Amino acid sequence: MYRTAAKRLFHGASIIKRSGGGRLLRLPSPRNVVSSSRFSTTIDPQSFPNQTLNPSPSESSSGSSSTSSSTSSTAGDGPRHERKNPRAGYEEEQARVLQASLRHVMRVGWSEEAMIAGAKEVGVSPSIVGSFPRKEAALVEFFMDDCLQKLIDRIDSGEDLQNLIPSQRIAKLIRIRLEMQAPYISKWPQALSIQAHPLNVPTSFKQRAMLVDEIWHAAGDEAADIDWYVKRTVLGGIYSTTEIYMLTDSSPEFRDTWLFLDDRVKDAFDLKKTIQEAKYLAEAVGAGMGTSLQGFVSKVLQR
Repeated sequence: MYRTAAKRLFHGASIIKRSGGGRLLRLPSPRNVVSSSRFSTTIDPQSFPNQTLNPSPSESSSGSSSTSSSTSSTAGDGPRHERKNPRAGYEEEQARVLQASLRHVMRVGWSEEAMIAGAKEVGVSPSIVGSFPRKEAALVEFFMDDCLQKLIDRIDSGEDLQNLIPSQRIAKLIRIRLEMQAPYISKWPQALSIQAHPLNVPTSFKQRAMLVDEIWHAAGDEAADIDWYVKRTVLGGIYSTTEIYMLTDSSPEFRDTWLFLDDRVKDAFDLKKTIQEAKYLAEAVGAGMGTSLQGFVSKVLQR
């Protein structure tokens, strides 16, 4: 699974001819691309210059402080980690209804019926459900945003990550996040089905990308080269496979799921050699053909 993630980095490369007749692969930073892998249990002390991103109109008008993860890329640099509040996009009344609706999910599933019940519970007209264009998808997405904010709060408290190396931090944070789904485990297949609907896929990918980036950042990763894409692709695979494994786990308190997770994280951190080989391949291919792999993978991850 992980080797496939590395191979995807080279899929779709095109040949660029120079005026002198040669060919060239332009990577974000040759020095970074061929450096030793930072996909390890130590934190790279390399620092990067600060950069302020221009907020979108919706972000600037929200009036709330930045507290969630997002990334952007700029010419010459790699993606940057910034935080915005996952809950900032919800009006207060909508948030109250959606929060109350979660208490009805185990009875009626991720459904419009749960949302109507939630509205009645907090004394709001059920007609408010009509303000959510995608109904049950809005409920699942609210839950995802709410869980991300809770995870960020745990990260900021620092209590769970003290004295842990990066691989342990990653396993710990994935477990904390998945434990938030445990109360809804029997209904989670429905949530995954809703997320997989074509209309909902863009938001689903964005939310998972934010989650993965937050976890990597908390683990101490500040990569801004091609490593950024490799690491987040691999971690996204670990999270998703563990999430699916959890659905079929009947062991006490999901014990087998956490053992499965620990093994996957260990495997990922053993991938130093695989990723280094991918970099050497990029260097070799760069002598004759290519395009911006960073830009290509960025588009793949944004789908």
